[in-house]
Amino acid sequence: MKFGLFYEHQIPRPWNEGDEQKLFQDALDQVELADRLGFDYVWEVEHHFLEEYSHSSAPEVFLGACSQRTKQIRLGHGIVLMPPAYNHPARVAERIATLDLVSNGRVDWGTGESASHIELGGFNVHPALKREMWEECTRETAKMMVQTPYPGFEGKHFSMPHRNVLPKPVQKPHPPIWVACSSRDTIRYAARHGIGALTFAFVDQDDAKFWVEEYYEIFEKECHPIGQAVNPNVAMVSGFSCHENEETAMDRGLDGFRFFRFALAHYYYAGSQVPGHTDIWELYRQAPQEPREARAGIGTPDQIREHLIKFEEMGVDQVVFIQQAGLNRHEHICESLELFASRVMPEFKERDEVYVRQKAERLSSAIEAAESRTPPLTTLDDVPVVDSYPVLKKKREQQDSDEVEMTEDGPAFLLSIEGGKRTKK
Repeated sequence: MKFGLFYEHQIPRPWNEGDEQKLFQDALDQVELADRLGFDYVWEVEHHFLEEYSHSSAPEVFLGACSQRTKQIRLGHGIVLMPPAYNHPARVAERIATLDLVSNGRVDWGTGESASHIELGGFNVHPALKREMWEECTRETAKMMVQTPYPGFEGKHFSMPHRNVLPKPVQKPHPPIWVACSSRDTIRYAARHGIGALTFAFVDQDDAKFWVEEYYEIFEKECHPIGQAVNPNVAMVSGFSCHENEETAMDRGLDGFRFFRFALAHYYYAGSQVPGHTDIWELYRQAPQEPREARAGIGTPDQIREHLIKFEEMGVDQVVFIQQAGLNRHEHICESLELFASRVMPEFKERDEVYVRQKAERLSSAIEAAESRTPPLTTLDDVPVVDSYPVLKKKREQQDSDEVEMTEDGPAFLLSIEGGKRTKK
């Protein structure tokens, strides 16, 4: 089993000048430390307008910075919002490929539909259409990273003419694709499309076992990939705070984890927001608190080991730790990472090498069958010319003249084409 870190960049109210800057700088230090300690992934969300809960609206910038401060840790978009009002597919392809180049091929491309009304409404994305948008845009974005040139597309939710989308990624045919999953429905959807399931639901271990088994059963029997390669993996999130003393671990991590869940429910299920004014931290402090007990990945190294072994036995491929949440302190996060890496992680790493090999052997025929059903790549037999100044060409054809006066539709000067050269007159 592999281990990742999950970042929303949470900052409860009130915050002062410089607090956001410190939040981001601390996170970069944590990722650099995690890389040295041998953690496998860092996952960075894309959210908009979700005050206090997530100040991560430009994950590609943060992950780009991470790429230059790390050597081995994989850089996961957890996730890119795929409806085109958020991100045009060509811009997603360009950013993913660029990050893959500057990180020497360490990118994982997580995708998602978006869910909160405050985000969907802010970008005028119709909730009933977001699944269609995700499917259309994810499929075509994958093609853009593969084809030279991309032949163009006329779709329901976005269209564009033929272009060569540059640059191309290091990983071929493209970085591994994941999708955010918060229910059994979406984890089934991930399996049918041959992509990794980033399971952000907090499920108990019995449910986790069923979800993983169902995912791989569907993948082996029903997979029709949405991308040009498959990525059969299941990742699940967990709270995290590690200390030799259980009470200290809970004092340092439980409140932040509770706030994470409270703020999530506020934006996605039960709350209302006055932008720029609502104080979610104060609402959290006033709310009834759950019983104080060790939970998930919050506790001593032995307690966390016991928790993780159960996930390992269920076939979970990766556990992603929510360690930066609420008012959790930077120095405590770093201490937790170091203790976990020295006391818990090595045995899982050793077993993971064997598990990955056995899994590849078990799924080899299913992967081969699935990848034989990848979306077809249409090509252009005769790639049309794209003129630099279409208006100029049209007027030249009309006037059959070497000298054309441009209007507001083009450059405001005369051009003379002589001997293949273009000069001002």
